[in-house]
Amino acid sequence: MRAGAVIVGTTGVRLALRRDNVRLVMVASDHSQRTEEKVVRLARGRGVDVVLGPPASELGRRLGREAVQALGVTDPRFAKGIGGVSTSREARRK
Repeated sequence: MRAGAVIVGTTGVRLALRRDNVRLVMVASDHSQRTEEKVVRLARGRGVDVVLGPPASELGRRLGREAVQALGVTDPRFAKGIGGVSTSREARRK
């Protein structure tokens, strides 16, 4: 994975979405209502695909961090690979 290909965290993802630098957003399966309102809504409004990832604790562990609610993928090829593997193209709240 190239350096800078992934933006970790709600704030960073929101900023990158506003700058049109995100090709795909992944949110934790247990993401908060705030993440839904701040990240998912913005991504959909910008036409960026949103996929549902593992729970926040697992997503963070895989990235070597604490719990992670959202991440943004900036590299188009990497985003295409993740989007193609995902079983759900959109995050949906239960």
